[in-house]
Amino acid sequence: MHKEAGVRQKMKVVELINIFNENSDDEHLITIYELMEMLRDRGINANRKTLLDDLSLLEENGYPLAFKRISKKKGYYFASRTFETAELKILADAVSSSKFVTEKKSKILVKKLRSLTSRFQADSIDTKFYVPNRAKAGNDRIYSNIDLISDALRDRKMISFKYFDLSSSKKKVYRTGTYTVSPYTLVWNDGFYYLVSGYEGHPDSPASFRVDKMDEVVITDRECAPPPADIDLKNYMNIAFSMFGGRTQTVKMYFEESLANAVMDRFGQDISLVPAKDGFTVNVDIIPSAPFYSWLSQFGSRAELLSPESVRNSFAEHLRSVLEKYSAPAKKK
Repeated sequence: MHKEAGVRQKMKVVELINIFNENSDDEHLITIYELMEMLRDRGINANRKTLLDDLSLLEENGYPLAFKRISKKKGYYFASRTFETAELKILADAVSSSKFVTEKKSKILVKKLRSLTSRFQADSIDTKFYVPNRAKAGNDRIYSNIDLISDALRDRKMISFKYFDLSSSKKKVYRTGTYTVSPYTLVWNDGFYYLVSGYEGHPDSPASFRVDKMDEVVITDRECAPPPADIDLKNYMNIAFSMFGGRTQTVKMYFEESLANAVMDRFGQDISLVPAKDGFTVNVDIIPSAPFYSWLSQFGSRAELLSPESVRNSFAEHLRSVLEKYSAPAKKK
């Protein structure tokens, strides 16, 4: 028993740090006598003199210990932390609203974030954050996938994996064969992680894969091929529009003035908006695809794809096919 008590005494400074982390902030002070009582609850004896020495030791070693008075109470607290409460709140909300983080993992991560501040401030870091239509993923393997991909990026190695889609019965349907790719980067887009990579058989443009739909990820012994010199990965997400592949083309579009914010939200504030009657025109690089056409369609007659003619015709055909679907009564399914 005496030996155990001796071990506990050696932990005094560590327990002091834990006490201040958990129980103090600029609105909640801890007096010397409260510290003595909290230490005793942890099986550690302390008197006022030795405790003051311990607090001086914490200050000398860079711990943000501060002393002040609130009303009639004088005491100590940790004046600063690695994360401010507002920063932890933002991180907790991001975790809770993220589509790729499962419900179970969200609760674990938020609990860890709450431990980074006092128990009083932790109460404000709740998980009642709600994002409409934000469905959570169900694949816990995404975390090990991210670890493996990060290791492959660091070591410049190719990876192989199987890729699946979900059927209407929510069963995995694997695509044919095993994919072997050279990872370029991990990208966060619309609540999901994507792997942007060089895919064998498609040397001219990157291929993108949702990380939560990857199974049996393996790091190979093969050296990773570098990205083609003419590919700007930083621009890739703006061009790709929801990760649909295809050949990049420069298009000219007209928008009414009221759509300036929407256009800059999509293409960035550095885009050049050329004044035109009642609005402006832009020239941007896009991949003509259903996601791009869907984005443009939401503006109706307030926007127009002007050129090139081939993309304009392709967009018109997309609109005609949708119109034809609704020109006749709905078929019984």
